[in-house]
Amino acid sequence: MLMRTDPFRELDRLAQQLMVPGTWSKPSAMPMDAYREGDEYVVAFDLPGVTADAIDIDVERNMLTVKAERRPVAKADDVQMELSERPLGIFSRQIVLADTLDTERIQADYDAGVLTLRIPIAERAKPRKISIGPGSGRTEISG
Repeated sequence: MLMRTDPFRELDRLAQQLMVPGTWSKPSAMPMDAYREGDEYVVAFDLPGVTADAIDIDVERNMLTVKAERRPVAKADDVQMELSERPLGIFSRQIVLADTLDTERIQADYDAGVLTLRIPIAERAKPRKISIGPGSGRTEISG
């Protein structure tokens, strides 16, 4: 059997082995996207291989914290692992939210390994028109 060698692949594999997976005291970062869509702020986190019950979302004041744990898959006793490149452990991300966001109405969805948080923009932060009322008229001071 002919095998192609790639020295960079071996270097990547070695670097992956040396990297320690995240722990609760020192979690690994998770990739995310953040954007505004209409009257909502949307944050999407990549969490492939994580079950929904292993995700923890907290908001304290204006600090959003997302923690997730990718656990090893249970294997039968006669299984011998040949290659393991997918990182296991704890992943975490903290985001400071602006005061203009309504943290009381955050919605969370998890589908196909992507956690999506939708945070509405607070009513007080939305642009609004201010009408000008009629003036009280001028009064003269006589003396």
